[in-house]
Amino acid sequence: MSYEKGIVVKKKLRREAGGAAAEFAIILPLLMLILFGIVEFGLLLYNKQVLTNASREGARAGIVVQVPKATDQDIRDIIANYCNGHLVNFNGASATISATDDSNIKIDRSAGNLFGDDLIVRVSYTYNFLVLSVVHKFDFDIFDPIELKAITVMKHE
Repeated sequence: MSYEKGIVVKKKLRREAGGAAAEFAIILPLLMLILFGIVEFGLLLYNKQVLTNASREGARAGIVVQVPKATDQDIRDIIANYCNGHLVNFNGASATISATDDSNIKIDRSAGNLFGDDLIVRVSYTYNFLVLSVVHKFDFDIFDPIELKAITVMKHE
């Protein structure tokens, strides 16, 4: 009786031999999408943090008491140097922010340059997805390039 039972079990195992490989092949694209999604959104959040710190660095340089007072170009240079040293982008596009281009760095001193007046620094950067942009080709607009922005408001010392 046990001999016959062993034969039945062996035949059943033989019929299910490729089942695990087929199931893995079906689930693998989903697992890869989740893995690359975690990496891509981690980079996105890291770059957002870099922009926030860059705007803080620039605003801090603009409000401190020093002679001569930091000019808007000095602030732009500080922000651009910080961003260009820390931004991460793997898709081949340049991960740089230009200190001379006013489209990425905006400085607002409309309140004035005196003690207690606001200095507003705005920094923006377009983040392009690397792997998830392939999903964008299938008309999913969620993975379009995202404009990251950071705004810092500090009072002059």
